[in-house]
Amino acid sequence: MSSAIYTPLVLFVYILAFVTGVPSNLLACHTFLVKVRKRPSPVGLFLLNLTISDLLLLFILPFKMVEAASDMTWPMPFFFCPIVVWVYFCSIYISTLFLTAVSIERYLGVAYPMKYKVSRKTACSVWICGFIWVFSGLHGSVSFVVLTVLPSNESQHDQCYQSFSKEQSKLLFPFRIEGSLLMFYIPFMITIFCYFNFVRLLLSMPKIGRRKKHRAICLAVATLFNFTLCFAPYNMSHIIGFIQNKNPPWRVYALLLTTLNASIDPIIFYYSSTAIQKTFLQFLQGVTRKLCRRKGNETQVELSQLSDTRTTYNNDVTSI
Repeated sequence: MSSAIYTPLVLFVYILAFVTGVPSNLLACHTFLVKVRKRPSPVGLFLLNLTISDLLLLFILPFKMVEAASDMTWPMPFFFCPIVVWVYFCSIYISTLFLTAVSIERYLGVAYPMKYKVSRKTACSVWICGFIWVFSGLHGSVSFVVLTVLPSNESQHDQCYQSFSKEQSKLLFPFRIEGSLLMFYIPFMITIFCYFNFVRLLLSMPKIGRRKKHRAICLAVATLFNFTLCFAPYNMSHIIGFIQNKNPPWRVYALLLTTLNASIDPIIFYYSSTAIQKTFLQFLQGVTRKLCRRKGNETQVELSQLSDTRTTYNNDVTSI
């Protein structure tokens, strides 16, 4: 694909993710905050942290938009580059780990309902959330080492994290393999196992309603679709990059797919939480009512103007 087509595509995906992801994730974040304050639960905490991770990614997207609009060069001060790269790549693996944590909680709640209720502790979930943030943050800090410490190519002064020197490649490519193994491939296998058995157990329970079973299937499909579409191509590029000792040319498109994760996660929130369903429905009802009121007011104004016009016309005819 030529650069003339490639740059507008990148900019379009960034804008699409930002426009669709920011309002839906802000709405979800508000809902989870209220829910966690009233009645904290492990799933609620995991989903809240997942929403915060998505919002961090979305808030640094304007920097990526400027980069795309500048024909994939970095026109801003370079010290922003490692910060944006760190947040961008950390959010990818934070999302995969929290999605895996949610799948484990769902599976344990159905497979071992009595033990799960007795042993479930919110404090343990808080520690898990802290571990995921710290572990992902430390792992993502390699971007600072690569961009600020190790020697780089002179051609990279006007670019951000696109081409690497031999010294950078020796550290970066093996580190990517290790990260994708620990924070994508293993979590993905765990998520497949958990949701497969989660759906299987729910379908075998005659007392569970049809609607709840449908929600469980949609949740599993949406999560696995998110893993496969948004994260799998990006992590496959690590393996190919390690073998070829350079980034594959299609890696940038894989990164675009990871950006769309922030727009797909609200779908998972919808099937994961009844509170989110109520909030989204209330929001849509509110928007619909405002639109109806606005149309009603506009109609009344038009009728009033028409009535005034008729009155003026009648008065003119009478005076004649």
